[in-house]
Amino acid sequence: MSTIESTPSLHRSLGLTDAEFERIAELLERAPNDFELAVFSLLWSEHCAYKHSRRLLAAFPTTGERVLQGPGENAGVIDVGDGLAVALKVESHNHPSAVEPFQGAATGVGGILRDIFAMGARPIAILDSLRFGELDSERQRHLFARVVEGVGHYGNCVGVANVGGEVEFEPAYENNCLVNAMCIGVLPADRLQSAGAAGPGNLLVLYGSKTGRDGIGGASVLASQGFEEGSEAKRPSVQIGDPFTGKKLIECTLELLDQGLIVSLQDLGAAGLASSTSEMASAGGVGLDVDLSAVPVREEGMEPFEIMISESQERMAAIVEPASWEAMAAVCRRWEVDATVIGEVTETGRLRAFHSGELVGDIPVETLTERAPRYDVERERPARLVDLPSGAGEDPGTPPEAALRALLAAPGVASRRWVTRQYDQLVGSGTVVRPGGDAAVVRLTPSDRAIAVSLDGNGRRTWLDPRRGGMSAVCEAARNVACTGARPAAVTNCLNFANPEHAEVGYELAEAIGGMADACRALGLPVVSGNVSLYNEHDGRPIPPTPVVGVVGVLDHAELAVRAAFCEEGDVVLLAGVGASALDGSDYQKVVLGETAGRIPEPDLEAERALHAFLAAAAGRKLLRSAHDVGGGGLAVAVAESAMAGGIGVRVEEAPDLFGEGDGRVVISARRADVPALRKLSGPVPLKRIGTVGGGEIAVGPARIALAEAIDLYEGALPRIMEGGA
Repeated sequence: MSTIESTPSLHRSLGLTDAEFERIAELLERAPNDFELAVFSLLWSEHCAYKHSRRLLAAFPTTGERVLQGPGENAGVIDVGDGLAVALKVESHNHPSAVEPFQGAATGVGGILRDIFAMGARPIAILDSLRFGELDSERQRHLFARVVEGVGHYGNCVGVANVGGEVEFEPAYENNCLVNAMCIGVLPADRLQSAGAAGPGNLLVLYGSKTGRDGIGGASVLASQGFEEGSEAKRPSVQIGDPFTGKKLIECTLELLDQGLIVSLQDLGAAGLASSTSEMASAGGVGLDVDLSAVPVREEGMEPFEIMISESQERMAAIVEPASWEAMAAVCRRWEVDATVIGEVTETGRLRAFHSGELVGDIPVETLTERAPRYDVERERPARLVDLPSGAGEDPGTPPEAALRALLAAPGVASRRWVTRQYDQLVGSGTVVRPGGDAAVVRLTPSDRAIAVSLDGNGRRTWLDPRRGGMSAVCEAARNVACTGARPAAVTNCLNFANPEHAEVGYELAEAIGGMADACRALGLPVVSGNVSLYNEHDGRPIPPTPVVGVVGVLDHAELAVRAAFCEEGDVVLLAGVGASALDGSDYQKVVLGETAGRIPEPDLEAERALHAFLAAAAGRKLLRSAHDVGGGGLAVAVAESAMAGGIGVRVEEAPDLFGEGDGRVVISARRADVPALRKLSGPVPLKRIGTVGGGEIAVGPARIALAEAIDLYEGALPRIMEGGA
């Protein structure tokens, strides 16, 4: 084995501290060689080891009666009934997308798809959560357009419907955009697949694309460091996606699982073979020998460490019994997928890498995974945080209808149809409720059951109060799912924060996780999977703390799904729920008052849970014509959105709080004859009649806008900015 010792400059350039380098030498009882140091640098990176967040993440509830697989595998899995299970996961691809927006976004989708089918699930739906700077510069419009194009390209090519998500614009994301992708998959509840390697003598098989130099060092170079001027030079660290091979890989993998040919399965993502092999061996409590010279490569002259850490896309690692290998190879040939035996399971508990017969690396597996460093973050409450609301009221110089017009045309509030029309929303024939409402609904064919899914976050509100912002993100995502009539069942999340080694960021991270955990417990929602994306900053300027929350809910019958659109003249409009609202952190404060200040209200978690239960019960009895969360822009925008979605006007007489934002409120509509039954069903949930559906204008208190004008403002905003048209 090579015994070349690392120089201090090498381990520092790989992102390891001097103390971590010394710890590695102590664990190995010798100095690591360059190959081993490269492997440690990636497995001990923030992206792979979660070294600044793992202790905080322990606060999340992770168990529940539906949970089949919690955190620790490629994705979480919940039982949804009728013998079916659903896999869910959200991950970030922020820094790659900032360097190369199309490929960064596309491979973000490809990576999250692999996480899902690695659990034995067929991917059926994609959602994305995107953050950019304001669209007043050519660069931001280019980033936005190319990221959307990349998301659509991969999902459309592999034939998985993109059913929802969100897009926000804030100056603080100018140089560090956020691209989070979520995927949902369905599988038989009794066919859960594990990544844990097992059975000494079993074969390690690499199948899928050949290995190249793309993506080398991505986990440490891009995902675990902040951005600085000149980061474009890191472009070679961005992977290149091939969705056509991705599609073949999905079908090939599902057939291999159907035939029972695979013992364990792992996606190759960040850190490539280094992470997949060490994680498989660690999960199974075994060792793995890897022959890197057997790995099919795209380029001549690749060094062993390059083969080991390459992040080339569309590759999977499987443990296969020797007796199953020929059958597996036949399936892979039929799908035109390369498959190669590159090693075997051992009893050594060590990850040993060979090349051309030479041992190039020999590392105890537990030193890469279980013994990776874990740090407590320092915490210092940022001076910007205040204990009291700003006291801001509506601007008397801006008439309410002018404010409503401004909000409907603001990029952060306006219709996202310019984005979603670029995605195939219906492929697979399972989409029941398309993007544009509170949550998407997807039928679990051939069952009558369906799932509702939402992906939400609000960095502006979390910037003002990390704990309440974390609570609010969970409440909003769950409430959006509940608006369809589904029962919220499980959470996945992606925590986008700046450098956790700064005490103020450490405070934000700890407080937001604490708030999210409180909300999850109160709402009975286990966190079954997730991802942490730290070091989101540029030249030391951090992004707002942005936890993004995905929630999956269950509908017993797809036909019970409730939409956000008003349906018919004469229907009664009611406000369900109770919750404090304020202009602090609101879209009104940003768009009309031009600031972000104060403190957001604390969600009432007990009232929130009661609201969700009421919505599910009312939908189950078909008493709801529509339901729509009071979110960005407050009550006025929520009412306007339901009117525009239904193509019918509305008159709301009682609207004392037009633009305030908070949790716990939903605008519903119902047939006049069904209102008594709704009131009887509502129990502790306040139900207030506020108006009537009908007419040709949107009239909310003193704000009155012709329906056609509102639709033009709302639907035309992004096309006018991005295309110069309507």
